[in-house]
Amino acid sequence: MTRVVETDGAAVEIFPLSTDPADLEALLRDLFENHWREIIFGPLIQGAAWEIRAPGAPRRVGMLDGYMTVAFDAWHFHLCIGPHKGTRRNPTPPALARHRRTARAELYRRLDRDGAPVSWGLRLFNGEGEQQITILLPNPFLDPETDKILKTPDWSRLALWDRLRQRWLDFADSDPQDRAGRGFRHV
Repeated sequence: MTRVVETDGAAVEIFPLSTDPADLEALLRDLFENHWREIIFGPLIQGAAWEIRAPGAPRRVGMLDGYMTVAFDAWHFHLCIGPHKGTRRNPTPPALARHRRTARAELYRRLDRDGAPVSWGLRLFNGEGEQQITILLPNPFLDPETDKILKTPDWSRLALWDRLRQRWLDFADSDPQDRAGRGFRHV
């Protein structure tokens, strides 16, 4: 069930997703293995926005003890999306395992004052509500090479958003509301 919430001074429409580890793994693999050229990712928290572009296709995407690892040539990151136990010699306490694991996943769109979308993405949060990652999807208002605001929106850049909505939210068609915006602006 979608809902609109006020967060960080802006309205955000949230589309909850399953936190089943198999679903999260499939979604993240799809984004990082097939759409790495299109996405920007990292934590977006008050005071810090890590807007990372993949340097190339990941060298490896794998799972171990609940953690998905996405490895590029010179660096990698880990996300705890499944059951995390630790080792036999050093087991992870259950409360810590719950804290680390994704407890909330959502597709979202940030709305302007008139309720029109200005950005689209995916967010994961751990068991304490702390953000694990935001994946920014292609934005029709921004040039994909420079991130400068376009004079005319490129609505074809919503193709990945439309595809994710169809696959993960069972929406058959694109939403005309996504194409109602007049431009991009930060809050």
